[in-house]
Amino acid sequence: MSGIFLDAGLVDGLVDKARTASRRRCHHTLHTDLNAPAQRLLVAMEPDSYVRPHCHLDSAKAETLVVLRGRLGALIFSVEGQVLEARVLAAGGACIGYDVPPGVWHSIVALESGTVFLEAKAGPYVPLDDGEWGGWAPQEGSPEAPVYLASLRRQCPD
Repeated sequence: MSGIFLDAGLVDGLVDKARTASRRRCHHTLHTDLNAPAQRLLVAMEPDSYVRPHCHLDSAKAETLVVLRGRLGALIFSVEGQVLEARVLAAGGACIGYDVPPGVWHSIVALESGTVFLEAKAGPYVPLDDGEWGGWAPQEGSPEAPVYLASLRRQCPD
């Protein structure tokens, strides 16, 4: 294979899948397997998709997000769950991405339908353990999650 072009057809298809997915997001991996040293993926995310606040405790797990389409809210939290900063990342905007250092509590919210971003971090893929999820935030799929998501969205500047 000679590579993958990240074209409108790929992005549009990903957006369509996210709109019908139960979690309201969909990803397309660019790496070949979960043990790859660099994990790279395109993610399409709808505004009602909830990403529970978390941090990556592994010192090699910085995470980079770059918005390709739409708008994404990036939120940074204290250890206790207080929002310390909220920024809007927008394709072609004043701020298009965020490089999240290891150990920083963060979450993202899609601020418009059809939002797509590139995510990259060091591999291999290792699921987050219990200590890397914000215990002060509701779990994904819980009855409290939509209310909490709405509160996060309101904290993102227009």
